[in-house]
Amino acid sequence: MGTATGGSHRSRRGRTRRRPMSEINVTPMVDVMLVLLIIFMVAAPMLTVGVPIQLPKTQAKALNSDTQPITISIKSAGEVFLNETEVPMDEVVPKLQAIAKAGYEERIFVKGDKAADYGTVMKVMARISAAGFKNIGLVTDQDVNA
Repeated sequence: MGTATGGSHRSRRGRTRRRPMSEINVTPMVDVMLVLLIIFMVAAPMLTVGVPIQLPKTQAKALNSDTQPITISIKSAGEVFLNETEVPMDEVVPKLQAIAKAGYEERIFVKGDKAADYGTVMKVMARISAAGFKNIGLVTDQDVNA
């Protein structure tokens, strides 16, 4: 016998039957997505890869920056890297001009290994400067002993 609402009806023994639920519970999925978002937010800064070099230490303060600069790294053996890609010395300037979004006002950071030849670091900086780039900076590690 059915009730006036038509929802559930009583069986002969007095128990009520429940209709199967046709709604999807999205709460567990949202919880999983939030956990994954937090994991990726924490892990993303650790995924940045660079050229492993030993920077010299100084007492200079860190620079505040809004955009990522172009980084040129010089390893101790004299290899030159543009961001993470090794490039020959003659191709540094053409590749810089190709990827510089802000033109000659693009910030360029030069990171020279502390065991790198001073002449090689200066040769790279001279080529960049001669090409017309004005915003060039040397990168060092902060000296924690000072």
